[in-house]
Amino acid sequence: MKKVLATEKAPAAIGPYSQAIRGGDFVFVSGQLPIDPATGAFAGDDAASQTKQSLTNVQAILESEGLSMANVVKTTVLLKNISDFAAMNEVYATFFQGDCPARAAFEVAALPKDALVEIEAIAYCGE
Repeated sequence: MKKVLATEKAPAAIGPYSQAIRGGDFVFVSGQLPIDPATGAFAGDDAASQTKQSLTNVQAILESEGLSMANVVKTTVLLKNISDFAAMNEVYATFFQGDCPARAAFEVAALPKDALVEIEAIAYCGE
């Protein structure tokens, strides 16, 4: 069974995709750009502020399904510039305490809307 998740507390999809999909015991959160849903603009022009907003968006989507960041088992971080890894990592660490999820981080040639960061997540919602 598949369930589409959507919340106004995260930016609406900017293409033909959903904010997230729940499939069985997993929630697959689409890549979140650092868009503040209240303003429609980026939360800042540096990797730290953009990481914070991207993860805040992930968190809002999970909370709409009664989940938290503690449910996240895997993330993928896309960076426009890998030299922003340390700044991203410092903020990222504030969202996960205890057992952190598995993660991959990549430098990419470009991101939508010329963002510096995009983050997707997979959360487990079983027992």
